[in-house]
Amino acid sequence: MKISDIFSNSDRAVLSFEVFPPKKNSPIESVYSKLEEICALKPDFISVTYGAGGTGGHSRTCEIASKIKNHFNVESVAHLTCVNSSKDDIDITLEDFKSNNVENILALRGDIVEGIEPKKDFVYASDLCEYIKSYGGFDIGGACYPEVHLEAKDEVEDILNLRKKVDAGAQHLISQLFFDNSVFYRFVERAKIAGVNVPIEAGIMPVTNKSQIERMVSMCGASLPPKFVKVMQKYESKPEALRDAGIAYAVEQIVDLLANGVDGIHLYTMNNPFVARKISEAVVSLL
Repeated sequence: MKISDIFSNSDRAVLSFEVFPPKKNSPIESVYSKLEEICALKPDFISVTYGAGGTGGHSRTCEIASKIKNHFNVESVAHLTCVNSSKDDIDITLEDFKSNNVENILALRGDIVEGIEPKKDFVYASDLCEYIKSYGGFDIGGACYPEVHLEAKDEVEDILNLRKKVDAGAQHLISQLFFDNSVFYRFVERAKIAGVNVPIEAGIMPVTNKSQIERMVSMCGASLPPKFVKVMQKYESKPEALRDAGIAYAVEQIVDLLANGVDGIHLYTMNNPFVARKISEAVVSLL
């Protein structure tokens, strides 16, 4: 099923998860037991990330997305980055997705990796959206940034670029992680004013360890509200307490988002079935 149809046919907020393939030196089967547990929670769909830095790995993304859909019977979305891909590369990947019954794509530019010269066929995610749309047969999702993309000069430029992405073919959006819901609400308001009239899922990252949040914030620039910082500081030396506090904070965010009519929740599971289950159990009756 196409993800845009899931949104259209649902009378509640959509719940989805993100998982990632194992590292290149690990067998792909190493994630299957965790994947089985996560799929058993029956989210509306599960997205599968691309290779780190967008430098490859579409075959693993495709294999896991296929496994989720064709074996575990949960709809899947395959991430696809384009900054290091030619049109021929993208054609090969799209054919691979099609032959494995993967019909949903999250179209991303991908990270520019130091030492790797970007290819010129696709400069922006909007270019990839447009190309996939012309290719036909796929449902296209895109990313959005409540606190402004790191490379955008301001909110206005960022929203205009988002509108361009939607006009190019993105049919729904998944947000980057954030820890202050008011930031997300202001972003959604700006997007709607700019004519971005597609479903926007809120990306929620349950923080389970201190190094995780430091790494993620350095990568995406998410701000940390004082309330969140206090929680992290209080429990940073107690791993189990920090995990439980991180889950509680994420649940609190989700409850507020659902009460305010969010289109959907996209949970960054970090391949952790325990965290995904605890949060799902806490919010499923509220959807």
